[in-house]
Amino acid sequence: MGIQTYVNGKLFPKEQACVSAYDHGFLYGDGTFEGIRIYSGRIFKFEDHMRRLYDSLRVLLIDPGMTMEAMMQEIVKVCHVNEHYDKAYIRLVVSRGEGDLGINPRKCKKGATVVIITDILQLYPEAAYKNGLEVLVVGTRKIRHDMLNCRIKSCNYLSNIFGIIEVEYARALAEKSGSMGPIEGIMLTHDGYVSECTADNIFLVKDKVILTPPKYLGILAGITRQTIMDLGKEAGYEVREDIFTPFDLYTADEVFLCGTGAELIPVIKIGSYQIGDGTPGTITTELLGLFRNYANTHGYPIRPDLVKAGEKVASAK
Repeated sequence: MGIQTYVNGKLFPKEQACVSAYDHGFLYGDGTFEGIRIYSGRIFKFEDHMRRLYDSLRVLLIDPGMTMEAMMQEIVKVCHVNEHYDKAYIRLVVSRGEGDLGINPRKCKKGATVVIITDILQLYPEAAYKNGLEVLVVGTRKIRHDMLNCRIKSCNYLSNIFGIIEVEYARALAEKSGSMGPIEGIMLTHDGYVSECTADNIFLVKDKVILTPPKYLGILAGITRQTIMDLGKEAGYEVREDIFTPFDLYTADEVFLCGTGAELIPVIKIGSYQIGDGTPGTITTELLGLFRNYANTHGYPIRPDLVKAGEKVASAK
């Protein structure tokens, strides 16, 4: 049996899973989503992701038709059906549902559309975690948080998509000349401060101090981001949220990105600028090891035998 996708309480082969053409998530991006990872039989930061989803739904005035606890159980069922218990990814999407061709949300009278997808995800090649990424500061600016609050993980990602289009154009040019080129794009605020990447949060390391942009700049309050901050503090480093510009990235000792899909990945070049000595930094490498160990030993257990195996590996270290 192939991968099964959940749509409004029913399972369909992923090739057949669909929503109405009149769904306002499809027509207008009227909805929210979460990406969640599974490691060693556990759903990582499950409750944190679900609270963020339900906070977004509350602000959007979308009723998902079930409690957070009930939706968590539906997600677990889909994981079991697809036997996705390790190195897997959950995509949970809730839109306002089917309506008419106008934008008025009151016309969506059939209730929210809930989609649960589980699949295997490898966002970046494993070699990039050892060798580092090249990225680019893009011209597309981050949407101001007084226009659309980025605490809502909206289904409308057009500004981020414009940013990655810039990256792909630069990458295509680089590939023609035989080099790898950038893989991710750094987005700035309207007044030129570093905010986040098109799909990741960003950190720099300078003189052993770890910095990341503050939430008040309108960045997504990443759950992996917070985990990295906590792990860095526990490891004895000074970790701060502060504003900085591309100049600070270019002159940093180390730069790395993080996110649910990316985990934690080093950056060795930004545009024309080499970061540090051009190899992943020692603090970045240490944090990646700490994160992967933590992710494989913490989370909502859904496969007890894998959980126990992961605990044995962790204790052996």
